[in-house]
Amino acid sequence: MTATSGPGFSLMQENLSYAHMTETPLVVVDVQRSGPSTGQSTDASQQDFYQARYGAHGDYEIIAISPWSAQEMFDLTVRAFNLAEQYRTPVYFLADGMIGHIREEIVIPEKVEIVDREGPSGPSVTPFGTDDPSLVPEMPKFGQGYRLQVTGSSHRPNGVRDYTPKVHSDKVKRIMKKIAQAEPVLRDVAKVDLDDAKVAIVSFGASARPSYGAVRKLREEGVKAGLLRLKTLWPLPEEEFADLAGKVDAILVVEMNAGKLVREVQRVACGGTKIASLTRLGGVTPTQGDIAQELRRLAQ
Repeated sequence: MTATSGPGFSLMQENLSYAHMTETPLVVVDVQRSGPSTGQSTDASQQDFYQARYGAHGDYEIIAISPWSAQEMFDLTVRAFNLAEQYRTPVYFLADGMIGHIREEIVIPEKVEIVDREGPSGPSVTPFGTDDPSLVPEMPKFGQGYRLQVTGSSHRPNGVRDYTPKVHSDKVKRIMKKIAQAEPVLRDVAKVDLDDAKVAIVSFGASARPSYGAVRKLREEGVKAGLLRLKTLWPLPEEEFADLAGKVDAILVVEMNAGKLVREVQRVACGGTKIASLTRLGGVTPTQGDIAQELRRLAQ
């Protein structure tokens, strides 16, 4: 694993593409800072939403998760390592500068769940191909005695380099499908007061904290507001977006960038549901008051 912020994350993209091709389990913690470039040094943002998904070259699918508290910094880091091992893939831990600097009490359990990668079942191993429905090949650990060929170039299931179109196509389609088909398992969202909501917020990370406060405030005022908070950002929980759009009159997407997640909600949400965006740049989170005011407008 490694940890960084935006500029360092940019420098890692070539090796991250290599990791997707070689199906290397790893965790990258990106505590997002204000950009582009050095921007505001250590001030917070959520501007790497698309960089995590599309930053490296080639075709692949990713797993990216996002904490909103110190407790989830711990809990979701454990989950990130388990997912990396289970699916043999890089997992991106998209925190932000607000959560990265926060001080809160956490509870550390006596035991945590540890998921080990699928190891070889016999004397030989096919490290880059499988007939298992999970599409995740077995992977020996260093020192177990298996000799493997590992390359970032197109390769056969046994690891031998092969540039033929079918070999390359089969490889890329498999590493994409193994993540895409697992979306229902990977999906992790928190729902607040959505059962009877007429207006709803979609948010993640630090932006979800004042969003939660705004929902509580409007409920006290008699406005039926709710919150859908994403803990797994990628793969996107598209079914959740579509379901929410079918229940509420308006959705407000709150994020600390120029408007990225809102594009995905607009793409998925159908019908007459109003989709609004509340964004913040400059290293600050949107305030509870600003969010509540926008929700009141949408509720009219």
